Amino acid sequence: MHQDFASSDLTVDLTAHCTLRYKVSMNLKRSVATLEILLVFPAALFMIALFLRNVQPAPYEPAQTARHLVDWFAARPHIGLDLFLIALPFSALVIGATTMLRTWRRDPQLRQVASDTVAAFHAHLSILLIAAATFVAGAILSIVALHMITD
Repeated sequence: MHQDFASSDLTVDLTAHCTLRYKVSMNLKRSVATLEILLVFPAALFMIALFLRNVQPAPYEPAQTARHLVDWFAARPHIGLDLFLIALPFSALVIGATTMLRTWRRDPQLRQVASDTVAAFHAHLSILLIAAATFVAGAILSIVALHMITD
């Protein structure tokens, strides 16, 4: 039953150029992913702080720290608003969209996987909707419970 790998019909072209190109491509994708995270991190931190400052009354943590962070952003509109909340996320949007479009055009395997994923979602749409509704119900109940506990 066990076949020797060398005797199989699978042939792989692992030339030095092909291997190097794959490595550079993977390193570039990882670098872009890291850059994207770094570009959106300040805005995401600010959005989380906006939420957390309303979770508990002012003198308690994490509301106090979140309030300080929001106040820091508000006191520096050019850095806080213009740079961290507009320029950096916009850069991430442009870089990410460009990278995804380029990858989509060059990678037929990605297109096939995306097509298979869409087909799987379509085939199991009912259970996915049930799962989404269950998740939303749990989130709503958590928010209500948190609100009841803090009031």
